[in-house]
Amino acid sequence: MASIFTSKLNLALLVVAIGSLLAGVASYPLHHGALARQLWGIGVLPMLGILLYDTAGSLLQRKAGVDFLALLSILLALFLGEMLTASVISLMLASGRALEDYASSQAQREMSALLQHAPRFAHRFQDGEWRKIDIKEIAPGNRLLVRNGEVVPADGNLLTPAQLDESALTGEPLPIGRAAGEAIASGALNAGQPFELLATSSSEHSTFAGILRLMHSAQQQQSPSARLADRYALLFIPLTLFIALFAWLVSNDLNRVLAVLVVATPCPLILAVPVAIVSGMSSCAKRGVLVKSGAALERLAQANSLFFDKTGTLTGGHARLAVIQVSSGIKPDNVLWLAASLEQACNHVLAESIVTAARERAIALALPHSAEEAPGAGISGDIAGHRVAVGSYDFVSSQAIPAPWSPLFLQRLAYEGASGVFVSMDGVMVGALQLVDKLRLDTPRALRRLALAGLGHIVMLTGDRKDIAGTLGNQLGVSEVLAEQTPADKLTAIRRARESGIVVMVGDGVNDAPALAAADVGVAMGARGAAAAAEAADVVLLVDRLDRLVEALHMARRARRIAAQSVILGMGLSIAAMLAAATGNLTPIAGALLQEIIDVAAILNALRARRVVPGNGSHMTAQDAEQLSAEHRELESLLSEVSQLADRLPDLAGPQAVKELGALSQSLSEHLLPHEQQEDHELYPELARQLGGDDPMAAMSGTHREIFRITRLLDRMIGDLPADGPSPPAVQELQRLLYGLDAILHLHFAQEEELYHSLSAPT
Repeated sequence: MASIFTSKLNLALLVVAIGSLLAGVASYPLHHGALARQLWGIGVLPMLGILLYDTAGSLLQRKAGVDFLALLSILLALFLGEMLTASVISLMLASGRALEDYASSQAQREMSALLQHAPRFAHRFQDGEWRKIDIKEIAPGNRLLVRNGEVVPADGNLLTPAQLDESALTGEPLPIGRAAGEAIASGALNAGQPFELLATSSSEHSTFAGILRLMHSAQQQQSPSARLADRYALLFIPLTLFIALFAWLVSNDLNRVLAVLVVATPCPLILAVPVAIVSGMSSCAKRGVLVKSGAALERLAQANSLFFDKTGTLTGGHARLAVIQVSSGIKPDNVLWLAASLEQACNHVLAESIVTAARERAIALALPHSAEEAPGAGISGDIAGHRVAVGSYDFVSSQAIPAPWSPLFLQRLAYEGASGVFVSMDGVMVGALQLVDKLRLDTPRALRRLALAGLGHIVMLTGDRKDIAGTLGNQLGVSEVLAEQTPADKLTAIRRARESGIVVMVGDGVNDAPALAAADVGVAMGARGAAAAAEAADVVLLVDRLDRLVEALHMARRARRIAAQSVILGMGLSIAAMLAAATGNLTPIAGALLQEIIDVAAILNALRARRVVPGNGSHMTAQDAEQLSAEHRELESLLSEVSQLADRLPDLAGPQAVKELGALSQSLSEHLLPHEQQEDHELYPELARQLGGDDPMAAMSGTHREIFRITRLLDRMIGDLPADGPSPPAVQELQRLLYGLDAILHLHFAQEEELYHSLSAPT
């Protein structure tokens, strides 16, 4: 992108070129031919100086120098005394440069939007009143007020509900409601009533400030790639000189040579490539993808290998509750209530995940008393009159009787590479929580789309054990899994892969920075990732969505394709014009005017790269998707009851088994089935109409039918059980149905979450 100085210089060149040409034309009829020639000659000098400077710079850098032909044409015109021709060539070049500035400024508007969006002040509660302060004065713990239409000045936790327009950060066009207690990032716009915020960072260290630094750094570094133009120039310049020599040999007329050089002035090479590349960068910026340079965009378009770090890139980067294990007679929500209530007083990294899980299920937490924390092990305290311990198995088992299921639960944690938090109440182990770093909802779809886009070699890098990494790799369908990787190992893998192609590396952590820097294209998850990774990367995903990389890949390829089309179009027309000039059918003046038309056509074609590649359509709002996800979270405790009752069924006394089976059947009828029926009868038909095609929701509806079948079978079997309990064969059949229902529900919920997430992606 042209700097302000360059833009002003190009505008001055255009003004001088127009002024001198018109002044000479005005003086010529007044029999001042000599004056006109002098005016035209003087007007050419500034452009001649610029061309000499640019050509010398290209030669020093050992580049092809696409300005060489333009310089040669002006020098030859001056040598032949064709001052008017030289003036028209100068005007042609100046107007081309001005047109490039205009196109670049139009293309960079999206790149600059965030910089203009930055807040400059905030309202802080101080000494019993709200005071307007400079944004630099914000500190963690400050209570801030954000009024309607103001930008959130710092990261923080909401003290009151808020309606936020996050389009500048995420591209989501509709305002999103956020509840009190939610963490929000700076940079969002208040689209509703004023709300209060408890700052968790200073403005300087906020999410938005980090994005602004990246944007500013990128704008300082950005210069449209000329590599593509240089490659074409290597062919075009010798061809032009050959045709000019041919014209001289067959006619011995330097005017023909001049005409050839005039129409060969490579403005499509000089202008079309940078405009297309900058436009491609602009279209990426519209989708929340910051590409720091034109060269990075070109390399991304040519990539054939893709490396992903696992944690924080393919996964969310933080622990999420996956399973609640309970002892006989204990409800899963009760275990979560005990753990989350006590964890409110804990600083452990998993405590926040447990408290968040309870809040997502709308569980009202109790206030902990007499809490005592053993750093790195666990915490104990009083909850509603009960003595509760929460933490590692060793910590909890030292204060309570271990549960019979605990050895198997520990083994499952080891197999799955998950974290476990055990819970005891009044000296008895009552349950445990399994927490895992879950896959991002958009990860499977993003990897499928990347493979379809031609990236055939997709590699997952992780420090996990080989068995755990292999399981996840098979689940995702990646080409290769490299487990137990240190930062040095990742660096070696990237360097080795570069020997056979252009490599893209995607990561988010500090330990990913060396690999990001070593790759041909480093891509950082910048919305929540480490600053070191973002600084080392060539591309930063400002939106916390992996599928935006797919869009960036398509837009990079499209920009490069349009750049090549523009060059080939311009060169083709120029070659035809050169042949006409070489045979004496085109004068230098007419050639200059024709070349101007060719330039405009090439520029207009290059500007097509500004258009954002359309996505799959936004078929539901982010709020609708979040509501459906919330409904799934409310049903998670019911899913836990299904699998755990199946586990305990053989050990239950007959009447107790009948009682618990009856309660489960009633819960399925009252909560699960209405949810699935509402989706099948109302949501799925609407999505099918929007998606189009021949019954696109057929597979999902088929899963509903299987859920309905199993629940009906369970209901009938449970209704027919004798009062003294099921027989051993009946227990086996009930277990089979319960395990089957548990498996299909987990699979179905995961499919729906991925579907709703993709349909709610802003376009």
